[in-house]
Amino acid sequence: MATIQVDIVSAEGAIYSGTANMVFAPASMGEVGIAPRHAPMLTTLKPGEVRVEDTDGKEHFFYVTGGMLEIQPTLVTVLADTALRGEQLDEAAALSARNAAQEALQGASEETDLVQAQAELVEAEARYRAAQKLKGKRG
Repeated sequence: MATIQVDIVSAEGAIYSGTANMVFAPASMGEVGIAPRHAPMLTTLKPGEVRVEDTDGKEHFFYVTGGMLEIQPTLVTVLADTALRGEQLDEAAALSARNAAQEALQGASEETDLVQAQAELVEAEARYRAAQKLKGKRG
């Protein structure tokens, strides 16, 4: 069976490197599934979960706040603004961040405040959903 090399990096450094059967990522136009020999593509990422199914069939979960996704037939590179391994996600902290972002959105008065508050809410919602999803897989 063909495989694809996956590299996930952020400003903090390398997060993951390995071979996979399949990769799923939150591209700006919607979630994409990437199999070996995928057509080349370059797109932005929105906040959400990156899943990597390794060659043993085990799934690895990562949370990204955005960034770039580069796909080549034998290589997937995730250049994340910020990335966390799934086990680093804290559901309580994500819920707190979501609530704070909702409050900031309600209190936003100027357009720049509103845009910033909306972006923070999108990121907080994605983090909370990823934490909940991972909790379900652990439990």
